[in-house]
Amino acid sequence: MWFLRKMLRIPWTAKKTNERVLNEANKRRSLVKTIRKHQATFLGHVMRRGKLEHLVTTGKFEGKRSRGRQREKIMDGLATWLGTGKVLDTLAAVKDRDLWRDMIANAYKQGT
Repeated sequence: MWFLRKMLRIPWTAKKTNERVLNEANKRRSLVKTIRKHQATFLGHVMRRGKLEHLVTTGKFEGKRSRGRQREKIMDGLATWLGTGKVLDTLAAVKDRDLWRDMIANAYKQGT
């Protein structure tokens, strides 16, 4: 962000949010999209393999839950990003590799 502020000659004392600076520069955040894409491709790889990593990512292991608010699971975030809405629909789509690749490509084009 600092380089955009420097290019647009925005002084450090100006109270502008990063979103506003991005809008002025006609730029969009792309790091989150890239991370989500890598997460989705890795998830497809792990889910088709079906070993220990599959159990960990789906959250099907025994033990007590921690106190307080539960953390957001990777599966929930990817399900909303891919537009499936439900984790079970996402897991079903992983089995078909071509469908999974198309879903990732469409989600990446649409953004976050």
